[in-house]
Amino acid sequence: MPLLPRLLLPCCPLLAGVLMGHIQPIGLLLACLFITLVLAPMRLPQWLWTGLVIVASLLLAAHLLPGFTPWLITEPQRISADAPPYQLRLAWDKLLVGCTLLAWWLGLPPRPAPRPRLMLPIFIVTLLAVPGLALLLGVVAWQPKWPDMLGAWLAVNLAVAILAEELLFRGLLQTRLVGWLGMWPGILLTALLFGAVHIPFSPTFALVAAVAGLGYGLAMQVSGRLSVAMALHGLVNLVHFTLLSYPLRIV
Repeated sequence: MPLLPRLLLPCCPLLAGVLMGHIQPIGLLLACLFITLVLAPMRLPQWLWTGLVIVASLLLAAHLLPGFTPWLITEPQRISADAPPYQLRLAWDKLLVGCTLLAWWLGLPPRPAPRPRLMLPIFIVTLLAVPGLALLLGVVAWQPKWPDMLGAWLAVNLAVAILAEELLFRGLLQTRLVGWLGMWPGILLTALLFGAVHIPFSPTFALVAAVAGLGYGLAMQVSGRLSVAMALHGLVNLVHFTLLSYPLRIV
């Protein structure tokens, strides 16, 4: 896809955030620098470009850079009896990461054709292992529910969290590590790093996230399609939201 239409992917939500007053001038400047880093042709070594993009993406996704105020979509509400109140919000900085990396991804050459015969076992094992481990470790409990905010939560989760996380960890990081280290070391190291960024929630949740990351990584590697990893990630998150303690059980 040509660069110009791909630029619309990060620029449209960026403009919306500015017009709504959620992105301040310093945030706009940082956003433009990030878009330039990711999409502008640069004569940087691949390892250096990859490292800079990963660090910048993590800083934005973790809300560590100034100039971005989240859009508070709902009031805090307790949707699980054993979990703290949850407030649905749209993080413009993390949305910027996902949209910008998507614009980069769509500019890459076509990837290998999928091998669908291997996908069903990966989906089944991941959808059983991740919630099962979370229940075993006491991170969550069985809490089936159907909250009114489900539709809005699903849209935000797909467009912000899943898009950014899968493009960063599977689309960029895993692709590079597999190319440098080989398939299994690349997938395993990516899964461990994916788990590590979830340590601020809790070490046990980070372990669950690492197992989930392994499933997403296998889905990406076997299918050759990032969309497959995103679909699996979305299903795991949906199981968590509708059947288990959300966001996490109070210990």
